[in-house]
Amino acid sequence: MSKRFKDTDFAFGYFLVLVKVEDLLKNYENVCTLRVRMPISSDLLNPRNFITKITRYEKVVNIPNSMTILDELLPISIEMAKRNLTGIWNFTNPGVVSHNEILEMYRDYIDPNFTWKNFTLEEQAKVIIAPRSNNELDATKLNKEFPELLPIKESLIKYVFKPNQKTDKA
Repeated sequence: MSKRFKDTDFAFGYFLVLVKVEDLLKNYENVCTLRVRMPISSDLLNPRNFITKITRYEKVVNIPNSMTILDELLPISIEMAKRNLTGIWNFTNPGVVSHNEILEMYRDYIDPNFTWKNFTLEEQAKVIIAPRSNNELDATKLNKEFPELLPIKESLIKYVFKPNQKTDKA
C-alpha cells in the first residue's frame, strides 16, 4: 500500500467520468459525496458483495484495503442527510483489512472447511481485465462526526459474520 488518501485529496483510481463529476460537484455547497470502497453487506448470497466475490475466486491477492460495511454505514448516511453534512467524505470504516483476514473470518464463522489460495499482484495482473486499486482511505473526518463508527474488523464481525454465523466460534 503506497498512500493513505484523505477526503481532501483529489480522486484516485475512479473512472474518468466519476473523477470529473466529483470535481464538478465539489463546487456546490449543498452536495455530499460519499466515497464507498469495496462494499460489504450481511447478505453473503449477493453476488455484488465483496465477500461473496472473493470466496468464489480461484485465487486472491492478500492486500489490505479500506472497505465500507453497508449495514453500519447506510444508517449513518441517513443521519448525514439529516444533519445537512456536505462535501467529500471517505465513506469507509476506519482502518484496513486484508483479503486473507476476511477469508479467515469467513472460515471461522461461516464455513470451517473453506480454503483459498493466494497469488501475487504480478500473477493477478496477468488474469484480470482491469487493474485493481488497493488503498486506505482516511476515515478520520467521518469518525470524528460519528465516533461510534466501528473499526473495519470489528464491524465485519458485528454486522456480517456474527449474524450469519454457522460455526461454534464465540
